[in-house]
Amino acid sequence: MRILIVNVNTTEAITEAIAEQARSVAAPGTEIVGLTPYFGAESVEGNFESYLAAIAVMDRVLSYDQPYDAVIQAGYGEHGREGLQELLDVPVVDITDAAASTAMYLGHAYSVVTSLDRTVPLIEDRLKLSGLYERCASVRASGLAVLELEADPQRAVAAIVEQAERAVRDDKAEVICLGCGGMAGLDEQIRQRTGVPVVDGVSAAVTIAESLVRLGLSTSKVRTYATPRPKKVIGWPPRFGR
Repeated sequence: MRILIVNVNTTEAITEAIAEQARSVAAPGTEIVGLTPYFGAESVEGNFESYLAAIAVMDRVLSYDQPYDAVIQAGYGEHGREGLQELLDVPVVDITDAAASTAMYLGHAYSVVTSLDRTVPLIEDRLKLSGLYERCASVRASGLAVLELEADPQRAVAAIVEQAERAVRDDKAEVICLGCGGMAGLDEQIRQRTGVPVVDGVSAAVTIAESLVRLGLSTSKVRTYATPRPKKVIGWPPRFGR
């Protein structure tokens, strides 16, 4: 089984960290291929960057010319997962959805701890669109930008733990979701500090993608995610016009 895991930003170090986390939980025989978009922002923390990332991720996946069995979109928030589902015949798993749906097996309510406050509405909207918001106790911001998480892991852990503890104490969350692909691998440290289950979206997405492939299941194509109708697409990227 080969699973593509696509970073939504263009920072190679984050792609490598995400892919490494994915490999650490993948079953024997599962190959993880990390992909970085050819264009876009070095971090995704707002609406403009998110919409740009959606196009960049679709472009990057369509340019991959080897067989694969599933795709994981490794960005927390709104990055156009539905577009990939229309374009591809294989399962597409978004780490936002994967983390939240997994958390719902582990407790009555979950909270998401993310990076900057400006990303909170984007995550809330993504969870609402996915039908996963009803059990969300809160979405909390650590106050650290995505690139700061990469540059200073110890400071990142301290900031995330603080918000996770507040979510458990004040918002009555029973599970914490790590709300950023750049937080991959921090789950165990935060679990030890908070005493509640902590779900890393990258890890959850890998196990979900593997399960869908083994079950022989993929996106329904009869209506909402039907393959795009053939038509002329003007401009760039040219791959969308084929």
